[in-house]
Amino acid sequence: MVIISFMKRFKNLNKGVQYMLIASFTFAIMGAFAKLASQHMSSLEVVFFRNIAGVILVGIAVLKKPMQHPGGKPFLLFFRGFMGFVALLAFFYNIAHIPLGDAMTYSKTSPIFTAIFAWLFLSEKLSYKGWIAIFIGFIGILFITQPSGVGFSKYDLLGIFSGVGAALAYTSVRELKSYYDTRAIVLSFMLTGTIGPVVLFLVSPYFNFPELDFMLGKFVMPHGIVWFYVLAMGVFATISQVLMTKAYGETKAGIAGAVSYTNILFSIIVGLFLGDAFPSLVTILGIVLIIVAGIMVARDK
Repeated sequence: MVIISFMKRFKNLNKGVQYMLIASFTFAIMGAFAKLASQHMSSLEVVFFRNIAGVILVGIAVLKKPMQHPGGKPFLLFFRGFMGFVALLAFFYNIAHIPLGDAMTYSKTSPIFTAIFAWLFLSEKLSYKGWIAIFIGFIGILFITQPSGVGFSKYDLLGIFSGVGAALAYTSVRELKSYYDTRAIVLSFMLTGTIGPVVLFLVSPYFNFPELDFMLGKFVMPHGIVWFYVLAMGVFATISQVLMTKAYGETKAGIAGAVSYTNILFSIIVGLFLGDAFPSLVTILGIVLIIVAGIMVARDK
């Protein structure tokens, strides 16, 4: 009875909201498979497999319909790809080592940092409501990290960086859209995320820095059930990307952006099934504040 009632309510929702809800859920499932795969391989290798699938799919699309754009910003294009890659390294490393909901929450701080970078570098106006949202977001980050006398933990710093790095990548996209085909922008990220791990695999044996283990690792050929984890991760990541794109095409960006925060709730629930501990009251409060801040930023735009 409850399921039937839910399905009726779901069908009555705006198409864009429907797409984003499903996208948020499939992204949480992608995170679950990434966490399972991380038990058998380094986060660097998880990033490699996550991106190589995207390169193949976008490459096929480019072959079918070649790109046409003026170009002229190669260094900014590389910057977008590089920042997206290192942010993804931090994100997947945290997925492997901290609760899935926490890792997703850190990544969802990117709209807050994007608003700051757009104000700094693109001269976009930021209203007083936007500044209040940013302040609320930073309070939420402090609640989640709960820094001790020795400061932030490694996972906290990488979590914050996953949001900052993604924000820098998103900010550069706003400038790149005037010069490049969207597929070129996506491909810059996917290619960097495929070639980067290969380079790091080659140099990893010559470095022994435990602090940098999030970007170092040995390639281990997947076998058995691990192949299923890797393939499922790629499939759900692709489904999520397609649905997110559809969501932003069907409804206002502010609404789609606000609904995307359901990904945190889905990730907490999925994480519990994987053995994650239920978030503490302080962590939940921090998550709520970040969600509120993100929605305020989305509405402000």
